[in-house]
Amino acid sequence: MQPFKALTGIAAPLDRSNVDTDAIIPKQFLKKIERTGFGKHLFHEWRYLDYEGTKENPDFVLNKDPFRKAQILLARDNFGCGSSREHAPWALSDFGFRCVIAPSFADIFYSNCIKNGLLPVRLKPEEMDELFAVADFGASGLIAVDLENQVVGAAGKKFRFQIEPFNKECLLKGLDQVGWTLQYQDKIAAYEEKLMAEKPWLK
Repeated sequence: MQPFKALTGIAAPLDRSNVDTDAIIPKQFLKKIERTGFGKHLFHEWRYLDYEGTKENPDFVLNKDPFRKAQILLARDNFGCGSSREHAPWALSDFGFRCVIAPSFADIFYSNCIKNGLLPVRLKPEEMDELFAVADFGASGLIAVDLENQVVGAAGKKFRFQIEPFNKECLLKGLDQVGWTLQYQDKIAAYEEKLMAEKPWLK
């Protein structure tokens, strides 16, 4: 998992509330267990005018330059609601997003983002309004996200955000929960060896 420390980039403004996981990655594309290859189907029903995905919808934000290469996604309330499919953050990451900023997220989606190296940032609705205004400038409206200092910066303003210390540490180090546990593999092995020596009947 790629560590996340700081990022400055273009932000794609998706000015919608209650974006569910079926909109993020429709169910018909959930046919793989790998984490890659889902980016081309991200927001499929909004990005394309045909089922096959060969005709782009020119009005959708990700089909416009410079947002095709955006690494930050701006959204509104309750982003990632619906099912618990982990494919949603997979699709966002595979497209190229490293961070999603919104006033609120569905709990399971938020957790899935952390476990897959995608930083979800909660900001106040009025702060989001300011970021959307900056994003409308496109390539000249860059937004900076600093996880170490827990700050989002844009147009000379800074907005602080909260994140649990454990989640922050995992993202900074590029570790999911399994990877975090493996940091202590030597201590775990030593404990098991000691336990077996003291209680050999457990073997």
